[in-house]
Amino acid sequence: MTGSQKPHSEQDLSRRKVVAVAAGGVAVAGLGGTAFAASTADGRGRPARTGADTGTDGEVCYRLTSETVEGPYYIDADKIRRDVTEDREGIPLLLGLKVIDSETCRPIRDAAVDIWHCDAAGVYSGYEDQGNGGGGGPAPTGEPPTGEPPTGAPTGAPPGGGHQEPTDDSRYLRGTWRTDRHGQVTFRTVFPGWYRGRCVHIHVKVHVDGAWTDAGYEGGHTCHTGQFFFDEESVLASAVVEPYASNAAERTTLTEDTIYDQSGTQGGLLKLRYDRRDIARGVHGSITVGVDPDATEDGQGSPPQPSASASPSASDSA
Repeated sequence: MTGSQKPHSEQDLSRRKVVAVAAGGVAVAGLGGTAFAASTADGRGRPARTGADTGTDGEVCYRLTSETVEGPYYIDADKIRRDVTEDREGIPLLLGLKVIDSETCRPIRDAAVDIWHCDAAGVYSGYEDQGNGGGGGPAPTGEPPTGEPPTGAPTGAPPGGGHQEPTDDSRYLRGTWRTDRHGQVTFRTVFPGWYRGRCVHIHVKVHVDGAWTDAGYEGGHTCHTGQFFFDEESVLASAVVEPYASNAAERTTLTEDTIYDQSGTQGGLLKLRYDRRDIARGVHGSITVGVDPDATEDGQGSPPQPSASASPSASDSA
């Protein structure tokens, strides 16, 4: 995307492969409210803050949120667009993200933000032949809660760096867009479904120090690879709405998931707003991603280990 292009133009430009060269993490807040994140140390190896600091805009900054594995279904040629819905049916989801430097609290402009997730039936575009296995869903991006695959579960890549090459040309529910001068980016999509072995989630990557060109986004490095999660109340509400109600896959709950670290917004739990009487009208999800722009987190490591003392709070999942 070039500087002369209008902010609302949606383009089907392919983005060149982002070169990953150096680690990062994340903090949070967002659309319609504020949520915050924390972890044990910042991306430069210094001790993490023990409290909140106020940035130049009066915004409260906390420590980095959890990094997570990339999973097998990332495609580094996503379309440059904010509306990733295409023809997928489901509950409309407006996902508002804000990317800030977790050290200075200042917004990071011109970052490239990727999101990707499965549809209501638990199928990822680019991997449709994985299908939903007659209710089993595509290959999970993490191990089932028991640590052993359930009988008849589909097999696939391991949860760490086991990337799989795409098997088809579909690209729904995937996209890349540029943060504005406030560090903000918004995607239009649908509420994700589920598949065996994972709770409901959205994948995300943040790339910095690259250049926006007519070919998309070039160079730079990945400073955050994470996942966003949905509280159980919202998932249960979605499960009675079609087409989610037709998804017969065994569902892993938020507390059973082996990728979500049970730390609330620290681990990527979204702040959600919707009509409790009718979630089908649409959902607003928001979070602020606080990164270390000098670090590299490409999601190729081991899955995070859940904290024994961490648990999502009511305020985190409101």
